[in-house]
Amino acid sequence: MNRPDNYGIIYNWDGAPHGYSAAGQSLDEFLELTYAPLADTQVGALFWCMGEHSARWQSQRLEQLGDIHGRLYENTATYHLTENIRRMTERGEDPQAALIERGRELGLAVYASLRINDNHFEGAQVSDLPRMHHTELTELRRQHPEWLLGDRTSEWFALSWDLSIPQVRQHRLDHLREICERWDWDGIELDWQRHPFHLPEDEAWRLRYTLTDLQRAARQLTNDIAQRRGRPLHVAVRVAGTLASCARIGYDVAAWIDEDLCDIVIPAGAAATDPSLDIRAFVDLCQPRGIRVYGGFDGGLPDPWVGPEDRVHKDQLRTRAIASRYHAAGADGVYAFNWHADADRRRLLLTQIGSSSTLRGTDGVFAATHRFLVHEGPWRGAYRPDRTLGQVPVPLRQTLTGCGPVVDLDLTDVFTSAPVQRVELRLHLCEWVDGDEVVIKWDGQVLPAPTYSLDLTGDTTGVSRIGGAVWLRFALAPERITAGMHRVETILQRRHPQLACDLVLTDVELAVACSDTYASSLLPA
Repeated sequence: MNRPDNYGIIYNWDGAPHGYSAAGQSLDEFLELTYAPLADTQVGALFWCMGEHSARWQSQRLEQLGDIHGRLYENTATYHLTENIRRMTERGEDPQAALIERGRELGLAVYASLRINDNHFEGAQVSDLPRMHHTELTELRRQHPEWLLGDRTSEWFALSWDLSIPQVRQHRLDHLREICERWDWDGIELDWQRHPFHLPEDEAWRLRYTLTDLQRAARQLTNDIAQRRGRPLHVAVRVAGTLASCARIGYDVAAWIDEDLCDIVIPAGAAATDPSLDIRAFVDLCQPRGIRVYGGFDGGLPDPWVGPEDRVHKDQLRTRAIASRYHAAGADGVYAFNWHADADRRRLLLTQIGSSSTLRGTDGVFAATHRFLVHEGPWRGAYRPDRTLGQVPVPLRQTLTGCGPVVDLDLTDVFTSAPVQRVELRLHLCEWVDGDEVVIKWDGQVLPAPTYSLDLTGDTTGVSRIGGAVWLRFALAPERITAGMHRVETILQRRHPQLACDLVLTDVELAVACSDTYASSLLPA
């Protein structure tokens, strides 16, 4: 089997550039907006989203985007995006063909990405279908509510297809077939993770063969096309971040590898970046078969932002550290999803995270993984498949044996072998008050008293001199920072007697500074 090249960074565009101009967007403007973030970076492949439920082209088999309500739109964003697509086709232009041509001029592979079960219906229920006004809605969904998951999955995803239904799998295959046969792609992506609610929740593992059925049919389709055209049509799959999560959702990844049903596997979170991907487990499965593995990033990290760096800088620091872990675990590269950008935004990361060598000597923050759940409001239930072993937040309570929660920080030699100027361990505590006493151990050794820095980011007035959160900061000698797993234990010795609420450990981070600028913001050793 002829496998794809190593792409370094795969960049997934969700089609948003169609909506970045007023209705009437020119083809040249569309191409400029699409490729501006990618040119002269480490990106080796563009994965282009071909829509969710409707065709973004004139189709004989599928409903066309915008038809459901006679091109009457629920908001301006949907109007601009959909009308730009529709007017291009009415002018006789083919944005997909132009996209492929421009990508090849830039030396990029271009894949079509199909979201198998995208659900952006804002939590609508089956009973809402008759009166819904949503451009992504289709008559097929309206006519067959019995093909939807309804109350057999997370409430927010009630309108997701039940992929155990044969007609539903045929419908998704028909969509994929038209995408593959109309254009000369380098490959296709089956994006199972947007969103990973495909089967009745209590039956997903036992019904996993139905998802494998669709994956197998997709591979047969691409093999037939590859044989006809005389060159491969590669298949990528985006799946959950651990093999256990894959099993719970219904992805039988081991069977997909054994049957050679894909060329690229992309472990990723269901919503926002999951920093705890088990890349090594996927590499061990895929590498013997020559299947490439890319560690997935989403548009941002799902943690509540607590600083101390500004949001953009903190995201860069943590992204570098996570990418270094992916590379250290054997990943072929990284995958950027929902990284909406122009020529400047995210360019720094897109020129660094594609390989270990370009990460060496940069600054990074290694952080404990947050378990992140939303029980009410928008996207309730969306994060349930992810970060199940997240180590924070965790309440601190006194114990019989003088122990506390242990957070593991996995450091890589990309940072530890570079010239490091300063290293700072920091822990963020919520509901802290002067009088609370905690002991922090690094690899079993008690650390000296910390520097306390109040966190006043929660003060919306800007005038308070006290808050309920604090950073405990420790300067560590750079020579103590070696590649591998390090353990941080937090032991509550005394809780202030006038507080009934828990003292909560929300963040454990190791900041590694190689640059003068970042080093100046950390404690000296």
